[in-house]
Amino acid sequence: MKNILKLLPKILMILGGLTVVGVNLAIAYIMFAPDNLPKPFYLMYAATADQAAGGVAPSDETSLEPSVAQAAEAPEIVATPVLERGQGFMVDTGTKIINLVDQTGRKYLRAGVVLEFVPQDPEYYSMAEEEKTAYETAFNEEMGLKLPVINDIIITLLSSQTYESVYTAEGKEILRQKILEQVNEQLPENNVIFVYFTEFVVQ
Repeated sequence: MKNILKLLPKILMILGGLTVVGVNLAIAYIMFAPDNLPKPFYLMYAATADQAAGGVAPSDETSLEPSVAQAAEAPEIVATPVLERGQGFMVDTGTKIINLVDQTGRKYLRAGVVLEFVPQDPEYYSMAEEEKTAYETAFNEEMGLKLPVINDIIITLLSSQTYESVYTAEGKEILRQKILEQVNEQLPENNVIFVYFTEFVVQ
């Protein structure tokens, strides 16, 4: 009896070790063995690599259903047409004579600015001529109402420039980009695609 009691801790340690090894082997089998082999249960993953990238596994029919439903619920996205220079609507904001930032107050900029807008309706270029004319008339009326806002944006930007910041070609390009960004930011319902300087004199 005493001998059995002495051996009991060793027996328990051996049984515990065998249990740990068995559990580890079972976990490894469930995780890494192919799914076509018999298992007590199969692992289910929240998202596969294809699903994470926006796709679905073609063999999983149930996984297709949410994606199809999501596609049906997604709003239709209308692509903005990519236009080359001269294909949009031109809005001439006129010539501005602005004092530049200068201690003497004698430096000024004379600039003519024309903005080119993309039509808001992507179907514009496939419209009949009468529809195009009506669309252009409505656009010009809208721009007439927004011209004070546009002029304020341009004048504010021009008057914040220095002689050194605008007399180079690089400076003109930076100013052109600033005008485009500011107008699009303050008039998000419209879309300026190009800014033209019809006159640019720095003195």
